[in-house]
Amino acid sequence: MTITRKALEQYINTYLRAHEFKDYTSNGLQVEGKDNIKTLVTGVTASQALIEQAIEHQADALLVHHGYFWKNETQEIIGMKQKRIKALLLHDINLLAYHLPLDAHDVVGNNRQLAQKLEIHEAQVVPGVAHQLLWRGQLKTPLTAQEFALHIERCLQRPPLCIEAGQHLIQEIAWCTGGAQDYIDTAAQIGVDAFLSGEASERTFHSAIEQNIHYFGAGHHATERYGVEALGAHLQEQFDIKWHHIDIDNPV
Repeated sequence: MTITRKALEQYINTYLRAHEFKDYTSNGLQVEGKDNIKTLVTGVTASQALIEQAIEHQADALLVHHGYFWKNETQEIIGMKQKRIKALLLHDINLLAYHLPLDAHDVVGNNRQLAQKLEIHEAQVVPGVAHQLLWRGQLKTPLTAQEFALHIERCLQRPPLCIEAGQHLIQEIAWCTGGAQDYIDTAAQIGVDAFLSGEASERTFHSAIEQNIHYFGAGHHATERYGVEALGAHLQEQFDIKWHHIDIDNPV
């Protein structure tokens, strides 16, 4: 079956409540392609490698978490950006991108999907945080920092950065996927045992040690692989279109 570009974008915008977010980029259609969509490819980032895979799969639309046109990005379409956009235009492929709306969604969002992947129970949004981006939950069994690091490695197929802050066990944990390491201070204030995100900054180490909260940097890409995949599966079920999810591995 097929769906029009306009109908698909409108559905995703409504489903993810995209209009509610003040973001660092535009959410929705970023590059216009074919009017009708019968084959959809999803992936984390609209890299050249992912675009080439979309071309190989004869995709009519590419749906990603990390698209283009970020704030403070140069406006010129040259170099790497030109090659990417040229490839999309030459093959008439629509590019749709959703950043914060796909982090926050309570069903297919990156935070919800990561909780399911890591078997975190009673997952819920922490009140008072903008766009409902910080979540908290509980582990079924209390674990040491090293035990939880091994659990993350088993679930995500990559070892995390682990900053141990003392010897306390981990029962309650807060998390926000991607580059959200600075939520560690809010996580410490609400009294959880550990905080997990994708990346770490130099200051993250000191925040963890001085506030006695374990920190886990599980990878920006690794923590955000599952939201766009879940959204793609939802769209395939909703509209009976062909769908391929392609994970372009990224160690960051």
